[in-house]
Amino acid sequence: MMGASIGGTTLPGMVNLHSHAFQRGMAGLAERAGTSDDSFWTWRDVMYRFLDQLTPDDVEAIATLAYVEMLEAGYTRVVEFHYLHHDVDGRPYANVAEMAERVAAAASATGIGLTLLPVFYAQGGFGGEPALPAQRRFVTTLERYIGLHEASARALSALPGALIGMAPHSLRAVTPDDLARAVTNYAGDGPIHIHVAEQEREVAECRAWSGQRPVEWLLDTGLVDDSWCLIHATHVSPAEIARIVASKAVVGLCPITEANLGDGIFPAVDFQNAGGRFGIGTDSNVLITLAEELRTVEYGQRLRDRRRNRLAPAGQSVGRTLFDTTLAGGRQAAGIADWPDGDHIVLGNAVELAGRSGDSVLDAWIFASGRPLVNEVWVRGARVVDGGRHVQRTAAETRFATTMARLAAMV
Repeated sequence: MMGASIGGTTLPGMVNLHSHAFQRGMAGLAERAGTSDDSFWTWRDVMYRFLDQLTPDDVEAIATLAYVEMLEAGYTRVVEFHYLHHDVDGRPYANVAEMAERVAAAASATGIGLTLLPVFYAQGGFGGEPALPAQRRFVTTLERYIGLHEASARALSALPGALIGMAPHSLRAVTPDDLARAVTNYAGDGPIHIHVAEQEREVAECRAWSGQRPVEWLLDTGLVDDSWCLIHATHVSPAEIARIVASKAVVGLCPITEANLGDGIFPAVDFQNAGGRFGIGTDSNVLITLAEELRTVEYGQRLRDRRRNRLAPAGQSVGRTLFDTTLAGGRQAAGIADWPDGDHIVLGNAVELAGRSGDSVLDAWIFASGRPLVNEVWVRGARVVDGGRHVQRTAAETRFATTMARLAAMV
């Protein structure tokens, strides 16, 4: 899992199991206090205004820089939860996979491994509530979604190592019948991801609709197995924890985004002690940093419990435990059976790592450095990051800056 090299310490590349790449463009644009209590739901309004402006060229430019940053952080594969499908008026593009092709182009330009999850989004709330006008760019019927999914799979055909999966957006966005039909008839062997139990309001609305909590309802469908990843699952009961563990599904934690949105803290200690599997994702991409993502998982548990070293067995390295746990969970969630031999990262010989060896290197990287320490990144045997900088960073930055000069003024 870890070895020394002339250039530093070599580690496997990490999986980013949950990303909305286009949201990297709105990072920092939703940090103005509102007149009422701010939450995920008020942040979502800003996000809708931002995506209203995006062209396919914009999405490709933003995704390209986001993927550059992910690679520089130590991620060598991203699972893209892709739901921005349609034109600004809500009509499908002539090429229904236009936006999926732009995501694939960004992955191709940067070299990052891609698992693409086209999102199925059919309604605006529990019980078949109609979609909001602001949701027009991603709402579709199941029949149209299947065509979109097939076209998206074709868009990946020339991208080495790319995989396709499925993402029913959330229980509030798909009907029970459509969820069952989509997963049973069309998911195939790919991974299946879903947002669930991210906010307390979502839990309350699900109970009002069904009489059950979201994870409880989802598990009662009998659909969930080890091909599933439950994104966030922040607000779960002890009984739900036990049932997730039994299903062998992965929980996708996105600690920086969850902290930014004020969602809450997942009970990772209880989940891990029960044998649960979890990985990490950058979600809204408000900040892309692997070390801080891992650190935030652990620090959230410490703050809640007012105790230290929460996510490792007695006498074991927290950094090593976090890295190994999230690597295994991420690979499962990405649908990777055999990890490419050429995917790895190299930590540089930084002063923060002086005198460290073995697991203490991981502890120092995650908990004792405030700057990037990834020096090299290799994907499928090609070096895409050298000296801490992606080989295409300058071009990606220039294109992104031009895009954002226009977009930021519109939000």
